[in-house]
Order: sequence, then structure tokens, then C-alpha cells
Amino acid sequence: MTHDINLIRNFSIIAHIDHGKSTLADRLIEKCGGLESREMTSQVLDSMDIEKERGITIKAQTVRLKYQHNDKIYILNLIDTPGHVDFAYEVSRSLAACEGSLLVVDASQGVEAQTLANVYQAIDNNHEIIPVLNKVDLPAADIDRTKQQIEDVIGLDTSNAIAISAKSGLGIEDVLKGIVERLPAPTGDINKPLKALLVDSWYDPYLGVVILLRVIDGKITKDMKIKMMSNNTIYSVDTVGIFTPKKIKTEGLYAGEVGFITASMKEVADCKVGDTITTEKNPCDRALSGFKPNQPVVFCGLYPTDASEFENLKESLGKLRLNDASFEYEMETSSALGFGFRCGFLGLLHLEIIQERLDREFNLDLITTAPSVIYRVHLLSKEVLELHNPSDMPDTTKIEFMEEPWVRATIMSPDEYLGSILALCTEKRGIQVDLTYVGARAMVVYKLPLNEIVFDFYDRLKSCSKGYASFDWQMDEYAESDLVKLSILVNAEPVDALSIIVHRSKSEHRGRELCKRLKDLIPSQLFQIAIQAAIGGKIIARETVKALRKDVLAKCYGGDISRKRKLLEKQKAGKKRMRQIGNVEIPQSAFIAALKISDND
Repeated sequence: MTHDINLIRNFSIIAHIDHGKSTLADRLIEKCGGLESREMTSQVLDSMDIEKERGITIKAQTVRLKYQHNDKIYILNLIDTPGHVDFAYEVSRSLAACEGSLLVVDASQGVEAQTLANVYQAIDNNHEIIPVLNKVDLPAADIDRTKQQIEDVIGLDTSNAIAISAKSGLGIEDVLKGIVERLPAPTGDINKPLKALLVDSWYDPYLGVVILLRVIDGKITKDMKIKMMSNNTIYSVDTVGIFTPKKIKTEGLYAGEVGFITASMKEVADCKVGDTITTEKNPCDRALSGFKPNQPVVFCGLYPTDASEFENLKESLGKLRLNDASFEYEMETSSALGFGFRCGFLGLLHLEIIQERLDREFNLDLITTAPSVIYRVHLLSKEVLELHNPSDMPDTTKIEFMEEPWVRATIMSPDEYLGSILALCTEKRGIQVDLTYVGARAMVVYKLPLNEIVFDFYDRLKSCSKGYASFDWQMDEYAESDLVKLSILVNAEPVDALSIIVHRSKSEHRGRELCKRLKDLIPSQLFQIAIQAAIGGKIIARETVKALRKDVLAKCYGGDISRKRKLLEKQKAGKKRMRQIGNVEIPQSAFIAALKISDND
């Protein structure tokens, strides 16, 4: 087949979670015969079990489809993107490899917060956008209202929006026609030196690192010597191929095409996502701009429940990092939990997914410390420290002031839940920036401290809006804040794994809750245990676990009171001595339960 760049269309599907992105991808694959009907499964591009179970897309996947229109055979490269806010980084990479997007909006739900975030990313990448209204066969679907919303909120012309039902296959032919007729062909010159964008990479146990790339100019073929422009390393290409979604080897990839290569790389760390790939002999003159690097925003410690599993955990994290470039970790130790790792995540869902993958794919039993964010500590010596772990906080006498990260959050919700949402944002120290209406839905913009969001904000937002509110956020700035380190002491010994950084106004409530919870979780000993919450040297809350007592008077019936008193005094002295030398073992379950504490318990 001759290579004609004008017959190629590269596009991605963007949508809010659950608006039918993966189902639409399934229908397109089916319609174009990418897989035979017996090979089709639902959510065919979601390859991880966890993606299928939760019904979310985590990793961007690609498929190459053939579609015949007006006697011409077009090549369609679909890049499926995640919809969740934590994986916006994956979305930005997918969009950079395409020229157009299908914006899928659920006709019964309307425009959601995430829809906005993803559309703006597509507009930043100069995409041609086709609005697609999904689920039009549902009784609750309101096509005219949804079109009006898209025009009001996003400003896209919806006069030729395509109405479909991805589940039943209604309107899929119109989508394919729209892609071919309305999206632009890629620009690129096959005769120029090779210039390709590294979109993604993952580790395959048989092939080593598999690289997903979009060829901008030139061509890439087997046995070609390629060079990574970020670190000038040179590799020889072993295989070149495409996904249909099965892996199929091809002669080469040409300008405008999307496919994969393998080049005997051992580590995914060797290939940076967003890097430019060119040839060793005849390199291109300038690297592509790539993507802005991802910033982990939530940090927590991961420790094995059994210390002997440490090496296993280390190896597993290394393997996970191979398939998830946005996940970072470094080693740390804790006096209560032993050796572990401090890990950085893009958000709470990302943290949950990594935890679940470690449990499933590597059978690891882990303890996770309370999630925290990066604080900036300005010392009197004018030095600025970045603080990831509460136990590293310097002495308060050396601190001039502390700053915490704030985010700009957009919340969209039906009008009737607005009151409880505003109350929640105020409780979380939020500052209202904007409130507008789109039909019967309110769109609120708030500035919120990130450490209030990472805790339980999303769950509470869903429960106070009966699941109808949607939420999206971007990092905004660092601002000075009255933050304190809350330490938990058990028998006057600080437990570093339970220390957290909180705003002073929340410290007493949080301290009291933690102490109450630990009182129920720490088993009674033969001596009394004091559980205290402290800020610096000041104790702000205390609970006591009562001592177990043996009934030493059981054998005294009647008789002299002085004998009973003597036995009780002896017991008391023994307990006092025991308290001085006794140490309290806090069970693992107590750590896990105490770290799950939330403001509204």
C-alpha cells in the first residue's frame, strides 16, 4: 500500500468519567473490523483488570483502524484517554499525538467539570473538536439542553453535533464519517530526517520496553539506529508495529502514523515520555517541545507489614515504575514501621490504584501512612525547605513561616445541592472565586488548600450531592498558612508514623479524634497507657487505656482489712514498676485504622 498522509486521521476521545468513552472505542473497533466479533470484549482497550472492574481508563491505549469512505481507505489512529482528574497527565500526552478530538458528552448528564478540563487541553493543542452526544436512547436524555450547555460553557458550535448511542451502536457510522470529513490530516514530510514523539512506554516481560510513538517527519524501520534526544543514547530498532488492538508487526512507520517499536531497552527510565526520537546518522535539527513534566502532589509512606518483605516491595515498586512514569518513590525509615518508601502520587485515586496493583500483581501486604502534600518551610536563616514528611519538620523556633499549596477547583452540580457543597468548601477553608449558572446547573470555582482535598473531600462531595456533582482541580499557588505539626505520644513516646501537619484551627479536633480512635485500637496491657496528642510541648488531647487487673483479693474472704490493703499496695507498686519498663506494641491494624480517620467521623 502506498503511503498517503492525507488518508490518515489521528484522533482521541475525551470525556468525563462514565460518559461512554471506552464503549464508543469498542464500537468503532467493531465497525472497522479491528477485531472479529468473537474476540470483542467490553472495554477492549482497558487492559488491566482494575480498569475493567472500576470502569475507568488509567493508561492511554491506541488502535489503528481502517475505514472505507468514497472508495478511499482511510487509516484512523484512535488514542483512548483516561477521564479521571488524577490521570490528566496521560490525557495531555495523548492529545499531543493527535490533530483532532471527539468530545463525548452524556446527553442525560450534560457537561461535567472534567469535560471542561479535557476540552481546554485539546483546545491548547489546536485540535479540531467534534461534539458527540452519547446515550441519546436513555429516557432522561435531553439533546437540545446538552447542546445548549456545550455552547454556553465551552463555546463550541454544536449545530452539527453527532447524536449516538455507543451501547447499541446507533450513529457510529456518522461518527466515522465525521472523523474522515471534519478532522484534519496530519502534516509531515516523509523525506525529512526522522522526528518522532515518544507518547508512552511500558514494560513487557518478553520484549523489554515497548515504546508508543507518533512519527512527525521521516520514517522508522527495523534495524535502524535511533537516538533519544534528551540523553543522546543510541539504540537499534528490533521490531516496528501497530496495534489493531492486537500487536501486528509492520515494515515501518511513516510520517503521520502512530505505532510502537522495541529496541532491547531494559529500563523504562531510559526513555523519557515526551522525548524526541531521531536517527543517529541524520538527526533532525530541533527537538519537539514534549510535555510539561508531571508533578506528584500527594505523598505517603508505604511499608511492608512484614519487615522481611522489604526487598520484595523494592522490586515491585521498580516494576510498577516501569509502567507508570508518573509514580515516584524513595527509601525512608520509621522507628515504628521499619524500612519503607516515601512515594509521590498524582492524586488519591492514583494512590489507591498503585496500592491495589501492589496487592494484586505482587501479593504485598502494606501499611500506608497518612497522605500529605508538599509544604514549603521558610526558615529564619532565609533557607526554604520542601517538606514531604511530617516527621522531618524542623524545630519551630527556626521557622519564620510555612506555606501550603492551594488549588483552583471547579465544581459543577445541580442547583439543589449547592448549599451543602458551599458549606463543605467553607469547612475545608475554601475561598469562593466564582459562581455561575448553566441552565439548572451551578458551576462554582473555589480556591482550596490541597491538604484538605487529599483527605476525604471527593467522597464527601459525592455524598452531599447524591453523586451528581463533578469536580476538577489544577494547582494554583503556595500561600502562607498557620500550620502546626500534630504529634501522637503513646506512654510519652512519639509515634512518628502517626504525626501529621494540620492547620491550627483543625488541630484540636483532629488530635482528639486520633486519640479516641487509638484508645479503642490499642489492646489493654497490665499497666495504664496514656495516649496524647501534642503540638510542640503542649498536650492538646489525652485518652487513657485502662490497665488489666488481676483480682488479688479473690483468695481473701473476710479477715483483716490490713491484709487486703497490703496486697493492693503490692499490686500498685508492681504496676508502677511495670509502667517504667513496659513498652507498648501498637498492632498494625491500629495504624491502618487510625490513618483512615476523617473530619466528619
